[in-house]
Amino acid sequence: MLLTPDELAAIRSQAEAEYPRECCGVVLVRDEAVPARRLLRCRNVQDRLHAQDPAAYPRDARTAYSIAPEDLLAIGRAEQDGYRVGVIYHSHIDCGAYFSETDRRNALLGDQPAYPEATYVVTAVAGGRVEEVRAFRWDAPAAAFVPIPLEVR
Repeated sequence: MLLTPDELAAIRSQAEAEYPRECCGVVLVRDEAVPARRLLRCRNVQDRLHAQDPAAYPRDARTAYSIAPEDLLAIGRAEQDGYRVGVIYHSHIDCGAYFSETDRRNALLGDQPAYPEATYVVTAVAGGRVEEVRAFRWDAPAAAFVPIPLEVR
């Protein structure tokens, strides 16, 4: 299972609510005798970064996202509590649900993914409505993020 129906509904709702800014977040998963899942809606601070230093951050939140430092700390705390990042999601505004070159660069540390087991979910939002949701995973032999079926159950 990649997403539950409730998680997919929450991601779609967040993407529409934050339009015309990209939304972002993660699904944290703990694999135990009783598995646990948590969706963490993150705050996109790209507009703030762009306003503070447009040379370093030429894109605003309509075309990019940066997860708020406080949310990154919350993800780190969850990882210390036995969760792993199962899904990293964000939206694209008025364009398709594809894994862009910027998405690829941001997902890598050097030439390896920061979260090799995570699935990336991209939601296309046009005119404030979700049009498409697609999933991508790291394919080590191809050294690329490739589309995979979006499993919801």
